[in-house]
Amino acid sequence: MKGSVLIVGGGIAGTQAALDLADFGLKVYLLERDYAIGGTMAKLDKTFPTNDCSMCILSPKLVEAGRHKNIELITNAEIVGFEGKPGDYRIKIKEKPRFVDLEKCKGCGDCATVCTVDLPNHYEEGLSKRKAIFRLYDQAVPSAFAVTKLGISPCRAACPIHVNAHGYVALIANRKFDEALKLVRERNPFPLITGRICTHPCEDACTRGRVDEPIAIDLLKRFVADREYKNLGKIPVPETPPDNGKKVAIVGAGPAGLLCAYDLRLKGYEVHVYDALDKPGGMLYVGIPPYRLPREILFEELSIVEKMGAHLHFNTRIGT
Repeated sequence: MKGSVLIVGGGIAGTQAALDLADFGLKVYLLERDYAIGGTMAKLDKTFPTNDCSMCILSPKLVEAGRHKNIELITNAEIVGFEGKPGDYRIKIKEKPRFVDLEKCKGCGDCATVCTVDLPNHYEEGLSKRKAIFRLYDQAVPSAFAVTKLGISPCRAACPIHVNAHGYVALIANRKFDEALKLVRERNPFPLITGRICTHPCEDACTRGRVDEPIAIDLLKRFVADREYKNLGKIPVPETPPDNGKKVAIVGAGPAGLLCAYDLRLKGYEVHVYDALDKPGGMLYVGIPPYRLPREILFEELSIVEKMGAHLHFNTRIGT
């Protein structure tokens, strides 16, 4: 917007500049990469050269910046691109999730009291511990808590191909079924098949089982896959990039070989898959009975690899 200013860095200098400009009537966006403004000064006990209390000087300015009608705080964010000319810039900002609603959090700290996960406190240079849900420091602005997620939940760690189970379960809970299936296919392009035969070690690791029963992770995956197949009557074929001029041969058209072919086609490789059987699937085809894995589902889902441009050669034994 015109008459607006972006200040990068929410330390004492950035905060004071934001207050001065906001008092002139300008709209100020104060960008800080940490979870709260304050910068290094908030870590100090005394300030040089007067030895005054650091927070006694800083805290009123932080509160004023947080309440000023012309200042918008953008925390836990960084600039990833900009374009334009002086006086007319377009800034692209990446704001990372804090997993706590700034508008709803009261800052009471009850969540941290019951949290059982301890992590190194980066704000104190790793010299102490803090909870996974935390506030940067007691007088932090914004005062809302945030959650550190390492991205490796027990269910995901237990999965042999590390499907983001907690992610797609959360999306399904919010009725974002298409997004959930897209997330599944980032690691597993055959959810119709695995939804029927997976031994779901993720559910054995599900921490919900400590309370009552594990979440039905595998059946939820099958639900979103079956829903799409029923609605569309087919399985969408991913777009592939132009061929990169390189060829790869894969021996075996079982699930592992076809998954490799799927990933390689997404990178533009020319792929040839060889198998001694007359159809794809390997042990899925010869080892699992049709009442457990219907052949229509099996061959329809595996066919997407060939539709993506991979060349499948059957009745071909390699190395003999």
